[in-house]
Amino acid sequence: MMNSLISAILQVMLFSVIPFIWWLCTARKKQTFLTWIGLQKPIVLHKGRYAMYIVLSIFALFVPSFALIFFYIDRSLLAANQFVGLGATAVIPALFYAIIQTGLSEELLFRGFLLKRVMKTFGFQVGNVVQSFVFGCVHGAMLWSVLPLQVILLVVLTTALAGYVMGWVNERIAGGSIIASWSIHSIVNFIAACLYMFIF
Repeated sequence: MMNSLISAILQVMLFSVIPFIWWLCTARKKQTFLTWIGLQKPIVLHKGRYAMYIVLSIFALFVPSFALIFFYIDRSLLAANQFVGLGATAVIPALFYAIIQTGLSEELLFRGFLLKRVMKTFGFQVGNVVQSFVFGCVHGAMLWSVLPLQVILLVVLTTALAGYVMGWVNERIAGGSIIASWSIHSIVNFIAACLYMFIF
């Protein structure tokens, strides 16, 4: 369990280095790092609508991602494979993995840093497309050597769609807070870990 926590914290620190240096050089006198990166309480005007978008986003990310995994990808290649067959003993490490290691670190880098910086210069649509494309390409690159090209393209498209949806929810529904996408990302990854713990 301690190894899971240490690994999660190290990944958050690693993914925060570039954003933190950028903030130090460009915005340190204007706002705090957490506000600059969007790690703040969401601005929610309609709580029911906000909850509905979170649930719909989880469903929209879950269905294509898991269809891709079931039909095209050897499940042993994915990060959640570390939990295969462990059952309830892996719940706490899976929470560290889902909430901190993948959820927080990736949201800080892609939606908190990349989207907000590109959006500031080129507007929301361009920023969201750029961050989602990079998000998809990074996930595709991790499997580049073990999957055929057509499956890599499906991985890129599926994760890019997920990135786009999470960016849209943050900026259009949650007032620029990455708490929304962090929640969505964490829940989807925890569901994946649970499937490995109890089913696969």
